[in-house]
Amino acid sequence: MSRRKTTKPSKATKSDSVLPLETPQSSSADGKLRIAIFLTFGLIVAAIFGVIYFLPMPQAPTLVAAPATLKPEAVSPFAHREYVGANACTQCHRSEFESWAGSHHALAMQEANAQTVLGDFNDAKFKHHDVESSFFKRDGKFMVRTDGLDGNLADFPIKYTFGVTPLQQYLIEFPGGRYQALGIAWDSRKQSEGGQRWFHLYPHEKVDHSDQLHWTGRYQNWNLQCAECHSTHLKKGYDTATDSYKTTFSAINVSCESCHGPASQHIEWSKWAQPPYAQGDDKGLAVHLQSRWREAWKFPASDAKFAQRDQPAADALMNTCWACHARRSTLAEGGLPGLPLEDTHRPALLTQPTYYADGQQRDEDYTWGSFRQSKMFQKGVTCLDCHEPHTLKLRAEGNALCTRCHNAAEFDSSKHHFHKLGSKGTQCIDCHAPEQNYMVIDGRHDHSFRLPRPDLSQSLGSPNACTQCHQIRKPEWAAAAMDEWYGKAWRERPHYGNTLHAGAAQGIKALPALLDLAQDSTSPAIVRATAITFIEPLMRPEFLTAARLLLQDADPSVRIAALGLVEAIDPVNRVLAAAPLLADPIRGVRIEAARMLADVPNSQFPASRLSAHESAIKEYQDYLTINADWPSENVNLGNFLLRQGNSQAAVSAYERALTLDPRFAGAYVNLADIYRQQGREDEGEKQLRRGLALLPSAADLHHALGLSLVRQGKAPAALAELAMAAKLAPDNTRYAYVHAVGLHSAGERREALAVLKKIDARHPYDLDILGALISMQREAGDAKAALAYARKASEALPDDAGIKRMVEELEDKK
Repeated sequence: MSRRKTTKPSKATKSDSVLPLETPQSSSADGKLRIAIFLTFGLIVAAIFGVIYFLPMPQAPTLVAAPATLKPEAVSPFAHREYVGANACTQCHRSEFESWAGSHHALAMQEANAQTVLGDFNDAKFKHHDVESSFFKRDGKFMVRTDGLDGNLADFPIKYTFGVTPLQQYLIEFPGGRYQALGIAWDSRKQSEGGQRWFHLYPHEKVDHSDQLHWTGRYQNWNLQCAECHSTHLKKGYDTATDSYKTTFSAINVSCESCHGPASQHIEWSKWAQPPYAQGDDKGLAVHLQSRWREAWKFPASDAKFAQRDQPAADALMNTCWACHARRSTLAEGGLPGLPLEDTHRPALLTQPTYYADGQQRDEDYTWGSFRQSKMFQKGVTCLDCHEPHTLKLRAEGNALCTRCHNAAEFDSSKHHFHKLGSKGTQCIDCHAPEQNYMVIDGRHDHSFRLPRPDLSQSLGSPNACTQCHQIRKPEWAAAAMDEWYGKAWRERPHYGNTLHAGAAQGIKALPALLDLAQDSTSPAIVRATAITFIEPLMRPEFLTAARLLLQDADPSVRIAALGLVEAIDPVNRVLAAAPLLADPIRGVRIEAARMLADVPNSQFPASRLSAHESAIKEYQDYLTINADWPSENVNLGNFLLRQGNSQAAVSAYERALTLDPRFAGAYVNLADIYRQQGREDEGEKQLRRGLALLPSAADLHHALGLSLVRQGKAPAALAELAMAAKLAPDNTRYAYVHAVGLHSAGERREALAVLKKIDARHPYDLDILGALISMQREAGDAKAALAYARKASEALPDDAGIKRMVEELEDKK
């Protein structure tokens, strides 16, 4: 789908970033995180022969091809809504306009000229690896000489500026309505802060013209990645036939109507309306936003620790911000601001590597994913309680912002923070919202506003605010200091991070805790939805009742995730469970229901559901169409067509994905799987080798090729490919399992056991691994070892009758 981040497919997989993926600087040096992030947005391997399904991939804000000037027609009041531009607001709302005029929203994107360009174009030079770029002026234009599509130096005029502080990027016009974001940016901070210099957005990587993340490539394209959130009323205008854009917007920047919606009816209303206005008069506004930030929060008593909100804030207030301030993909264009996020976008959940196991931001998450975890969100705090919406400045500086709702005597005190007055440790945000740099120099605070938990750093490997500041210290030191200050009770506070970490590391053993978390209505909905994604591959028939209850949850992200729990069940029960969601009030739920019911014939739907089914299928197809410039969505289209029985059209969709990005590994795997189904194993092998020629380190391709060679009876070559896949993806339990089975079949039983024991040490409760270990140990005559693994399986599933019988049998033979 679409989000403000760029994702790179298989070789380097970055997703969702403002043009270049905004990865923490500590993790980009070796490029390993690049690989993970791109695939984060949807690689799901299904079964041993399985297809890789790519869920919608988040996209970054893009640039518009050219500003579109919309002139509202002269119509009777309220006939329809049009975008009229910020200047139409100034007569009545001059104060707000002037506050907005210098903001990051107002300066989000501008035509390049002497007033807007901040970088040094006075024959400045910048060298990154072996490419020296020059910045200069020619005929009144700002120019850069740098490596182009073919890797050779060429001159490019700057068309637009992108952002202002702490960095400014530059957009360059290409054929086909494309605008590309230069990989070199200007550090606009003061020189005393390290600024006033050119720098590369991937400082530790050589990103040449052959790299998927080169500035001339698809994943640094403004139309694809960035435009939606940097301009108003943007229409991407992608043409599939020509792979080109006619992108338009009503305002080049984030203007009034980005948040308030099209204003034509409001303008008409203002021409005749006179105060006092009638109660319920909507004033012609498309969206009603009222924060009540001054009066909403009150301390119930003078000694109360926390202020309380007098009434819930309207959902539209937060949804307006989240449409862009979330890591997400786009479901539909043209929706009014304030709609539920899941109605227009598909937000990312708290999965690794985007987040740490405890939910802290690792890759850029744009705030939604973090803030939805916070107690502040659960208590009713909104963005506008802390941020002034026009200037985008904080309502107050420093701790004064926090003490509006947190009693200063209790919290802005050395008895709370135990740090020397005036030091960093006395600032609330340093301990509860630590900052992390993205895009090299852009510090972003973690909006989950959590309590420091150095004890979790020890067990989960997540960071903590204490040692992020005291960098030479260990988490144990920080935990001991907290014990001294607060006693040890803080360690006993339950934290969902333990359960989510177990879901990633402990396999089936984590299932009971994951189910409890998913069903815990007091936990943040985003946490519950994430827990459900861990349950999906572990789903068992006895949990179908719980899944059906989750499909009725009040939160749309939970309902979307819960649909995954019933995707693999038989069509009759799948329809019974999921068909009601085809008419869900939220588009994202309807689309996901349509996708996972796509292979069920109409004859198996109740007549009363057919209309909703047809409508939801159309919405899913529309979503695929507007995102057809994403290789991942062409793979999703192929998956959809395949589920509907149209394998030839699916092949065309996969081939188109590879035309858009020849390094998109999932498309090769899916192509090969179609040829397997058609009995054309040799053609499938050809496609996989075609992919490996470009992506020699793609574990998925090696694994799929290994399976193909097994089916062709080429055992030695197959084993080599399966071994390579397991080596390249050491935490993929399926790859290790298949490799071990192959070794065992080839008579290499000792080697097979070694592979299984190694992966079991990393992922100790995977039932496939344990089952193979039990079987091979029994075969080897080692009943004691087999019993140990059987007891381990019983520990994971204590109520499973089959495992109980196995343990009893092995105990009898011991």
